Amino acid sequence: MDAGWPAPLGLAVAVALGAGTQRITGLGFALVAAPFLVLLLGPFAGILLINVLGVAASVLVLAQVRRDVDVRRGLLLSAPALVAVLPGAWVARTTAPALLQVLVGGCVVVALLVVLAADRRSGTGAGVAAGTAPAVLAGAASGFMNATAGVGGPALTIYAVATRWPQPAFAATAQLCFVVIGSASVAAKGLPSLPAADWVVAIAALAVGLVAGTALSARVAPAAARTAALALALVGSVATVVDGLLGG
Repeated sequence: MDAGWPAPLGLAVAVALGAGTQRITGLGFALVAAPFLVLLLGPFAGILLINVLGVAASVLVLAQVRRDVDVRRGLLLSAPALVAVLPGAWVARTTAPALLQVLVGGCVVVALLVVLAADRRSGTGAGVAAGTAPAVLAGAASGFMNATAGVGGPALTIYAVATRWPQPAFAATAQLCFVVIGSASVAAKGLPSLPAADWVVAIAALAVGLVAGTALSARVAPAAARTAALALALVGSVATVVDGLLGG
């Protein structure tokens, strides 16, 4: 598609919904916002904006949940992610826009299916992973996916399920990982070139979404918010794939 500047309303809604989901569930900003920002901005600039805003959202959420962070495990996950960001950034820079758009949308669809499968598996109590190797694999997958498609969360979700990591500690530690991985992705690819007005809209929508998410976190069941977020992400990612297949 022509990666023209996004409509302010579309930009604001996508960012606010993603930020609200991130605050309520600890995950979901990129899954919700990435497909729609790719449609609005194009695959490379859209994912860059997701990386930048994702770092900001995670920093703000981290400030509220910092007492639950497992720093040692967060660093163990982040170290291989930093290495994997480099090939991910290369793929993002060198892939044709239409193909990259299909790749991004397809990655989000696969990530959604993986998250749903992990959710079902978590209820069975089966399959516990242990040791350093699972963390290294999960971190590397998260870094690569973050740089190419903006969605580093699903790989960490699978790791959390496989290790039976308690949700509060996982959700808090994931914010630390997202800050480190997202910052590395931005450093590897640079900042998106957006008009000042779009930056203002994006930052304001991020703040509104986080404030609304904080207010709703005590009233909305995380499971319900998560289901709605996954449904939105699926619609957006399928639309992104179709648009890319049609040549944008």
